[in-house]
Amino acid sequence: MKKGYARLTWACYISNITMSAVACLSPLLFLTFHEGYNISFSLLGFLLLINFATQLSVDLIFSFFSHKFNLAWTVKTMPLIALVGFVIYALAPVIFPAVPYVGLLVGTVIFSAASGLNEVLISPVVAAIPSDDPDKEVSKLHAVFAWGVVGVVLLSTLFLWLCGREFWQWLIALLALLPALAFCLFIGCKIPEMKTPEKTKDAARFLKNKGAWLCVIGIFLGGAAELTMSGWASTYLEEALGLDKVWGDILGVATFAATQGVGRTLYAKIGKNAPRALCLGAIGAFVCYLLAALSPWGWLGLIGCGLTGFCVSMLWPGSLIISSAKFPTGGVLIFALMAAGGDLGAALGPQMVGAVADAAIAIPALASWAEGLGMTAGQLGMRAGLLIGALFPLFAIVVYGHMWRKDNKEKRLLYGEEGR
Repeated sequence: MKKGYARLTWACYISNITMSAVACLSPLLFLTFHEGYNISFSLLGFLLLINFATQLSVDLIFSFFSHKFNLAWTVKTMPLIALVGFVIYALAPVIFPAVPYVGLLVGTVIFSAASGLNEVLISPVVAAIPSDDPDKEVSKLHAVFAWGVVGVVLLSTLFLWLCGREFWQWLIALLALLPALAFCLFIGCKIPEMKTPEKTKDAARFLKNKGAWLCVIGIFLGGAAELTMSGWASTYLEEALGLDKVWGDILGVATFAATQGVGRTLYAKIGKNAPRALCLGAIGAFVCYLLAALSPWGWLGLIGCGLTGFCVSMLWPGSLIISSAKFPTGGVLIFALMAAGGDLGAALGPQMVGAVADAAIAIPALASWAEGLGMTAGQLGMRAGLLIGALFPLFAIVVYGHMWRKDNKEKRLLYGEEGR
């Protein structure tokens, strides 16, 4: 990274850490809301759906109309939008005392919109900063997101453990300092110029490219594989394996994020072949999902949850690297389109797990079967949800395998031409 962009780089990093908080905040508080406000698992899963559906809407808007926005101004105001969302989320029981869930929903929509803007714009900003290897800088940015999740999880877990779940609003107040800091850092920074389609029809023409849609499908499956496990890991370890919340968060969510951060950091340092990394990662993720869902031993399920983070670490950023390499003129458009695919997967995956878990709990026959296996209906339901979640990395193996084969074929043709 060249000199003169250090402050902007740090502003982008803090913005990505804010997105880390947005991504894992609700899952960390699922049981707090479930027990304190009697909110069902389906409604809690709906918060994740709304989170990523809102981000998806922002992604789609920028896919077609990015040329209508002042991108530099939008980048700098993102943190303020996130700050407003955090405030409403924290004050939900005060603003909506009869139905606190409404406040949680409104706050989620607002800070998710900021997260969607961050997702569309921060990666191209970092990619546009002069650098010897922009791809590795983008991977480093996503590694910051993963390490941000580790920090947020540890802070949240220790805070709730020391202060009590009833003071969760003060935790939100602490996390709100992140967007406030990002806003201050962005002040006075010059945002590099980013390419956008000149007209809406130019974006529509780009969407007819089959290769672009293959990349979108890849990141859809990668986003679903990543966010399904990260979104439900804490609740799974508490409900299905019987761990205390402190250990569920630390050994589940934090370990997932830490191994994810290790994977992205390693790729930023030594990674070269993104298609291969994606295919192998999807295979590993499928195996880890099966371990978590089917293992009769809690310690093995715990290992499955943790190692999933490493296996899915490059599925999202790797898909971005591949798409930006194949479509170098796409600019903000390709990042927005890919973000839309990833967010759609991230929205549907966790919601599907919650729906399957609730459905399993409601079926008397399954409850009797669970009792015969030495489990509660809730434990069986959570395992069934994760088993369905294993379909995402399974399908991803097919898509990434095709990308890997195609990449190898292109390289052989290139080297053959150079040989002649």
